[in-house]
Amino acid sequence: MSNSSSITHFLLLPFADTWELPLWHFWLFLGISLAALLGNGLIITSTACDQHLHTPMYFFLLNLSLLDLGCISTTVPKSMVNSLWDTRDISYTACAAQIFFFSFLFSSEYSLLTIMSYDRYVAICKPLHYGSLLGSRACVHMAAAAWGTGFLYALLHTANTFSLPLCGGNAVEQFFCEIPHILKLSCSHSYLREVGLLVLSCLLALGCFVFIVGSYVQIFRVVLSVPSEQGHHKAFSMCLPHLAVVSLFVSTGTFVYLKPSSFSSPSLDLVVSVLYSVVPPVVNPLIYSLRNQELKDAVRKLVTGCVSAAIHCLLSSAKGSQCRS
Repeated sequence: MSNSSSITHFLLLPFADTWELPLWHFWLFLGISLAALLGNGLIITSTACDQHLHTPMYFFLLNLSLLDLGCISTTVPKSMVNSLWDTRDISYTACAAQIFFFSFLFSSEYSLLTIMSYDRYVAICKPLHYGSLLGSRACVHMAAAAWGTGFLYALLHTANTFSLPLCGGNAVEQFFCEIPHILKLSCSHSYLREVGLLVLSCLLALGCFVFIVGSYVQIFRVVLSVPSEQGHHKAFSMCLPHLAVVSLFVSTGTFVYLKPSSFSSPSLDLVVSVLYSVVPPVVNPLIYSLRNQELKDAVRKLVTGCVSAAIHCLLSSAKGSQCRS
């Protein structure tokens, strides 16, 4: 039997036992990380640089991209390093930090998605009050509330989780540190306090979900009462990307945390955990840009400007070299 004072590191779940598959895992996760960095980086830069995108919707989208980058940066790099060096170790401090940052970013993203549903509701159901209800100061306060709520949530759960005595060894059945898997290592009955906090968190998450559903019920009622097809198209182009992101976020997270234990296996848990922790930061930029012409135009303008500047710089350097020769 071991306890938390004697544990200096944890053992993460490996992707495979043979040498070749971890290498494939490393290159796959490297490609996913670069895709997430490129997609979210383009959205952040385009939104910040293009004056036409300085609206509440794109301000919240910028925050969502920042959170997505943070989520994938919390879990993937350590997994890549472990695969490259053929190890499973993560230090006690690094595990606690990983749980804190993932809980912080994950819960902040859910809060932000709830706020974004309110933004869609006001834009479609109360367009005349949009400027007063979602002014710049109100948007900053809402975004700060989402980040602050996530920070307090993560601080509370991380401190409580790592205050529990651990008697179940140090093998974590996940490719990154996560609260439910650390609780499995705790001593009998000592984890009930944290389970109570998780139940309270689930109730709050359910409240946010009900708010999102209620917002979209009102939105679709208003949209369907408008006879204009152009109005339908504009409203759906605003709402469907957000609805798709929320559906992906909620469905994968719900399956991970609420699936029955009889329907669980290490390989299935590994696949599902990748779906809800790694895939969303990559696909969210694609979902938001597919039906958003303004965002596509801003990204195209940014990329064209960068390419033109790079070509101009290369031509200038070549001319300078010729002059010196």
